[in-house]
Amino acid sequence: MLDFNIQHFESLDSTNKEALRQAQQGAKEGLTIVAEQQTCGKGRLGRTWQTINHALAMSVLLRPSLPASEIPRLSLLTAVSLHDALSLFVPKVGIKWPNDLLIAGKKVCGILTETQQTNDDMAVVIGIGVNIQPPQIWDTNMRTPPTSLNEHCKRKVHKNDVLQAVLQALDIRYSQLQNQGFPSILQAWEKAHIANGKTVSVHDGNTYIQGIALGLASDGALRLLVNGEDKRIIAGDVILMDKPV
Repeated sequence: MLDFNIQHFESLDSTNKEALRQAQQGAKEGLTIVAEQQTCGKGRLGRTWQTINHALAMSVLLRPSLPASEIPRLSLLTAVSLHDALSLFVPKVGIKWPNDLLIAGKKVCGILTETQQTNDDMAVVIGIGVNIQPPQIWDTNMRTPPTSLNEHCKRKVHKNDVLQAVLQALDIRYSQLQNQGFPSILQAWEKAHIANGKTVSVHDGNTYIQGIALGLASDGALRLLVNGEDKRIIAGDVILMDKPV
């Protein structure tokens, strides 16, 4: 089991950066950084990670005994953990490859995984941002329209409740990975993925590739059926062409 050491900050450049700094100084697995505000948060592909008021911004330090080639699986494990946790508050939470959690087709949560080699092992920092309460005005420049838990929950959700649910779910799934291996995590991810069997368009940074999402490869790549060929997509943004259920 993970021994969580939770540290709360009023303001940080980013929770991931603080976790990485402490990892370099020898912080133990389970270190959890929570900040009310991030002044220099970032998302995947170097995008700005905006921490709105009442959002949960957190990072967890892991020191897994995994080969480097399997480290990307931790992002998938985190997505499954977040699906478990957020589903306690809101039904019909879905995962969108590679690292978004959606409610009714809108983004409620994102994940950013960063790694750093320390003296003895590989430090993996899992950054998580969950929108709890909607701001007065949403940022309209986001690729996927945003939403928040309290826009869908029948009772008011508090940040600390979400934090505890996320840590508990992460602890359970991390133990599952260590004891049972990745197949059970992959099965849960496939079940929660909103795009399986649907037509999607994937922007890989250079062009748009349209096909049918087949699920995940063992290394976390997205399998896409394109003109009868099973292609592997390592990184990109998925746009659902079919209306989500």
